[in-house]
Amino acid sequence: MENKNYGKDRRRGHMITKVLPGSIAEEMGIEPGDRLMEINGEMIEDVFDYRFDIKDELVEVLIRKADGEEWLLEIEKEYDEDLGAEFETELMSDYKSCCNKCIFCFIDQMPEGMRESLYFKDDDSRLSFMQGNYITLTNMKEKDIGRIIRYHLAPINISVQTTNPVLRCEMLHNRFAGDVLKYMDRLYAHEIEMNGQIVVCQGVNDGDELVHTLNDLERYIPFMRSVSVVPSGLTKYRKGLYPLEVFGREKAQETIRIVERKQKECMKQHGIHFVHASDELYDLAGWEMPEAGRYDGYLQLENGVGMVRLLVEEVQEALRLLGSGTQKIERKVTIATGMIAAKVITMLAGNVMEAVPGLEVQVVPVRNRFFGETITVTGLITGQDLTGQLLELKERGFDLGETLLVSANMFRTGERVFLDDMTQEEAEEALGVCITPVDSSGKDFVNALIDRDYSMGRVNDRFVYLDGKAF
Repeated sequence: MENKNYGKDRRRGHMITKVLPGSIAEEMGIEPGDRLMEINGEMIEDVFDYRFDIKDELVEVLIRKADGEEWLLEIEKEYDEDLGAEFETELMSDYKSCCNKCIFCFIDQMPEGMRESLYFKDDDSRLSFMQGNYITLTNMKEKDIGRIIRYHLAPINISVQTTNPVLRCEMLHNRFAGDVLKYMDRLYAHEIEMNGQIVVCQGVNDGDELVHTLNDLERYIPFMRSVSVVPSGLTKYRKGLYPLEVFGREKAQETIRIVERKQKECMKQHGIHFVHASDELYDLAGWEMPEAGRYDGYLQLENGVGMVRLLVEEVQEALRLLGSGTQKIERKVTIATGMIAAKVITMLAGNVMEAVPGLEVQVVPVRNRFFGETITVTGLITGQDLTGQLLELKERGFDLGETLLVSANMFRTGERVFLDDMTQEEAEEALGVCITPVDSSGKDFVNALIDRDYSMGRVNDRFVYLDGKAF
């Protein structure tokens, strides 16, 4: 280790907030409050530079201590071994906000008075790789595309909307929105995997425009792995915004026909279905969800594509592993869910009750009065809608049972706070019942219903097993 004072300059570096026990950073005397300045003589822009530059068996790391002294550390390590330090932000830099004003943007359709973070529009390519977010490419420069290619970061998830350059500029209210589509050509040429998303707006990019877009995107196969087609979500707060129409049954059916026709063409030509309509479109159309094999491995779950089918498959597998002769369980629980999922959740709850004697499950569909009843997904249910509608039922004699099960997607990531800032504890106090957040898998669904320990993060070994492990 070489201790050296390089003098103060304008480089801020990256603040280290935590050093993991037993890590290289701890061994080298790095502490919270220190700043990472360089790796191998190169300044670090963000987490991708860090991850790329740290991958070596011998690295030089420049650390600035809290008192201004700078240490140049020569570190021998395993090739993929990390320093074991955590930084102020996940990206090691500020998030990039969106520079568009899309005609379908959900954030523009939210009421005033909600927490500030809900109004932030991100359009950051780095979150595409780290969290699966979809980006429009309008924030990207040649330098950004070059970094993706250099580091071979993949997949990149792209909100395409349309491949018609003029129409894309109009839909995104950004005069550069059409030009940046050329970036997909560069990503394809360097074999960078992509996923696409099309938010279909009635009378705008549907019908023949959708057919044209899907035909254009097909040429990016195999490096564009999938494309989702989802209807625009319209809240009741659209005053002064572009006059979009709510999808009806006929429009949903027409859109699915376009998707399924393209699926057949792509399956014949490329061996994959490629394009997938969202669960919401099938629900609006009144049609059954596609079979599991049509989803090509469920690449678009975060876009609401295949979630229903996957849940059904996982619950059926969990019940198969549960087997016959299950011990009787005297238990009554309630599930609160969004309108779109209510039918399948009711069916699956019935399947579990058939397998488990004594179990009573009630399913309550919650209407979205906060955003408007055209919003039917479970993850956008607010605390006030949940408690308000269940209290209405309780006043009529409805018994919630020993616990209320809700999707964990109703809460802010890592916290027990609903979209409207009502906490889980406040909702429990209002309803007089314990609330159990349930993760999205079928195994979680079954365990939450049959195991009282689930709400406390424990699993009872006598129930379900998968690959030799209780779940």
